[in-house]
Amino acid sequence: MKHTKNYKKSRDGIDRLKVYPLVEALDVLKAAKFAKFDESVEVVLRLGVDPKHADQMVRGTVSLPHGTGKKVRVLVFAQGEKEAEAKEAGADFVGSDEFVSKIQGGWLDFDVAVATPDMMRNVGRLGKILGARGLMPSPKAGTVTMDVGRTVKELKAGRIEFRVDRQSGIGAAVGKLSFDRDKLLENVRTFYDAIMRAKPATTKGRYIHNMAISSTMGPGLKIDESTILSDK
Repeated sequence: MKHTKNYKKSRDGIDRLKVYPLVEALDVLKAAKFAKFDESVEVVLRLGVDPKHADQMVRGTVSLPHGTGKKVRVLVFAQGEKEAEAKEAGADFVGSDEFVSKIQGGWLDFDVAVATPDMMRNVGRLGKILGARGLMPSPKAGTVTMDVGRTVKELKAGRIEFRVDRQSGIGAAVGKLSFDRDKLLENVRTFYDAIMRAKPATTKGRYIHNMAISSTMGPGLKIDESTILSDK
């Protein structure tokens, strides 16, 4: 694979084998930036769980204090008072059967779908379409709810969903490179804390095997877990 001069230059002086303190890793990512767009920052962890077993599944949601920096388009399946509540909270699209039909026709211009419980009998018909893209409303993810107003506001403000994959990996975007370092630090710590709180009771041995952070176009850097709460 050929790399551009900017790509190669951004990696000069970076030790790919080094395990970095979190603060230093963020500084390295910022210094290595060369893309003309505002890159996302992503944290990935490999966990000591076996997701084949239901009692070792790690999933949940967390509200990042400074958001992800991404505009989130929210679709809400609701009727009556809940439809009005969703609109007032800032949902981008609100309705019922008309959006079921649009999605069946190929429309997918949204990032998160929320539904009231009574709407799931209609939304359920979209299982194959939405499920394959991780967009299906789910009680476990907090996106099947009667509290649509609060949910929409949280999603708009930076609430994210996380779920361990088949290889025991888990990750999420925690902000943009343009964020101040302190804001990125707080977002990473909040995400890390959520992963720790989601630790299954049946997990034995080491829970977090390794952790890394990267930007969209930047290098992937290994993180020393013991430095997560350090300011150095």
